[in-house]
Amino acid sequence: MTTKQFLLPDLGEGLPDATIVEWYVKEGDTIRLDDNLVSMETAKAVVDVPSPVSGKVLKLAGGAGDVIVTGTMLAEFELDPNAPQRAEGQDTGHHHGPAKGAGSPAPDDGDRVVASDEGGEITESDETRTEELREDSGTVVGAMQSSDAVRSEQAVAVGGVKAMPAVRAMARKLKVDLSQVAPTGADGVITMADVKQAAASGTAKAGAAPAAAAARPSATPAPARDAAQRTQLSASGKPMRTQPPSVSASGQPEQLKGVRRNMARVMADAHAKVVATTLSDDADIHAWAPGNDVTTRLIRAICAAAKAVPALNAWFDGDKLVRTLHPHVDVGIAVDTDDGLFVPALRNADVLDAGGVREGVNRLRAQVMDRSIPASELSGYTISLSNFGMFAGRYATPVVVPPCVAIVAAGRGRHQITPVIGGFESHKVIPLSLTFDHRACTGGEAARFLKAMLDDLALAR
Repeated sequence: MTTKQFLLPDLGEGLPDATIVEWYVKEGDTIRLDDNLVSMETAKAVVDVPSPVSGKVLKLAGGAGDVIVTGTMLAEFELDPNAPQRAEGQDTGHHHGPAKGAGSPAPDDGDRVVASDEGGEITESDETRTEELREDSGTVVGAMQSSDAVRSEQAVAVGGVKAMPAVRAMARKLKVDLSQVAPTGADGVITMADVKQAAASGTAKAGAAPAAAAARPSATPAPARDAAQRTQLSASGKPMRTQPPSVSASGQPEQLKGVRRNMARVMADAHAKVVATTLSDDADIHAWAPGNDVTTRLIRAICAAAKAVPALNAWFDGDKLVRTLHPHVDVGIAVDTDDGLFVPALRNADVLDAGGVREGVNRLRAQVMDRSIPASELSGYTISLSNFGMFAGRYATPVVVPPCVAIVAAGRGRHQITPVIGGFESHKVIPLSLTFDHRACTGGEAARFLKAMLDDLALAR
């Protein structure tokens, strides 16, 4: 009997692990080469992983929701000598090299940042150009290394139900039973809209009791206890301690997965590397004519400021002390979701009119919400915008994620009394916070950048 272990490959994200969404087989099943084996969730996508062999499934690494480290065993097979097998040494597009740390956009052997001394147009050798084409294919927050493997998702039939991996993941999140959803897609495929409609109407609710709970023997419920008398238990029911004995803890520990797991890594890495400094001021928008779009005006102001002070529309390689000033403005738009923070890029914002900016922002937000955002749209932005004021808050200290040099945060608009000739007036203002990497630009450059934004926002249109 010849057996083979299949290690979790680099799924094109450059992240050290992925979460199991759904197995398409169980132990004891037979599978053929390149049939879908498992659906895995990474920081931004749900992808199908095909079987590398034909044979019998001997062992699976875990169940739905388990986190598997890249390069460790995902499944074990007994090879079928009479079925197709991939030739030894044949390239599968998978990579099992050492996992690269999060928030490392410019490792020594990876992407290179090249700029002219004057910060003008960048000239590239063929070798440099080739490496830039291999650049990070996108992340949720920040820039990561990735493999060159290109994967396409297809609807897979499981238990007679055909749906894309991302649709299955959304169904789990919304507690929708796909077997009760009427498909509207081609060839009987359940679409994302079908799942959301079923969740809204409540016509396809998943079973209230999970399988694990149903399998437990019935028992008389334990009497309720006061919070002070509760014993902290892990999810497995074993005693645990999350704080010193003298501190009472409530709730259960939750392992971060997918988007939030990546966000935690990137934010910690950015905090450790960037010398962050924040400037704040209020933009007086009293002169605005009716119909002005706040987000559109903020992006226009960022583009105007980037033209006036290019130092903040830049990337910085802290290891090599190399700065790249960009001739174009790609704005990373922070999008908050239940799964975590996404930062898609609005490309060439400096050449878009107001209608083009609004259309682009709407498209990116919609793609983020239904998890259809292309990998190429989640990386390579030159400066970031966080419009947290649409919820609450006045000023902030937003996090600069390398290689970017700056991020603009807009707080909630308010009215304030403003002195004018002859008395006082009530003016509408928008609080702005500009966080910049002080290694790459001076305080004077940041102040001039913020002043250019204030001047543009003060215009009527």
